[in-house]
Amino acid sequence: MKYSTPLDSATLIRRYKRFLADVRVADGSVITIHCPNTGSMKNCAASGDQVWYSTSEKPGRKYPHTWELTRTGSGHYIGINTSRANGLVREAIERGAIPELAGYPEIRPEVKYGRENSRIDLHLSGHSTAPDCFVEVKSVTLLESPIRAGIGYFPDAVSQRGQKHLRELADVAAGGERAVLCFCVQHSGVRKVRPAAHIDPDYASALTAAIEAGVEVLAYKARLSPRGLLLNRPIEFELS
Repeated sequence: MKYSTPLDSATLIRRYKRFLADVRVADGSVITIHCPNTGSMKNCAASGDQVWYSTSEKPGRKYPHTWELTRTGSGHYIGINTSRANGLVREAIERGAIPELAGYPEIRPEVKYGRENSRIDLHLSGHSTAPDCFVEVKSVTLLESPIRAGIGYFPDAVSQRGQKHLRELADVAAGGERAVLCFCVQHSGVRKVRPAAHIDPDYASALTAAIEAGVEVLAYKARLSPRGLLLNRPIEFELS
């Protein structure tokens, strides 16, 4: 996945009001950029980190710059724009980089489904032997201490929405179709993924129940740079 325009670099001052961040650009001035991340961004937004942002030419935008990428003080890259996760997973499926999801010629995004009025991130169909597949994508950016252990967690804040998605996926699996939770890891320091029971124990419990109901869990890691993003490597998922 290439960025549509080259990214510009800056130094992070602070993130605030959830969707805003102040950064210092090369000439020393301060600008406010959009932060496209609904989570807590725990361990992802330290003052002084190097950041990269894209710029939109769309007229009327109050904040034309969007925070895309961070490099931490320890040298790790983090994909801040969580909205790119669905595209990364779809692109990986289309080029055959996720063998567990191979053989589906039709991919549709944001398909309505479920008893709780949800939308699945990707609906796969048309497989010659396998049932249709419902794929929910979650972006993983939380790396907890000790950093060298490489354990990434989801979610980074209590997520009622995430719990709902797990219930919906469990229903899909119980109905005989495939239900897949795909963790899209956008942190270069993460080497395995776990549910964040220390942050949202209800999500961890719901995930265990979903797996028992037949939901499949995948974790794939993106290669991150200011030039682009590439989801290309499976990593381990463990419940605890």
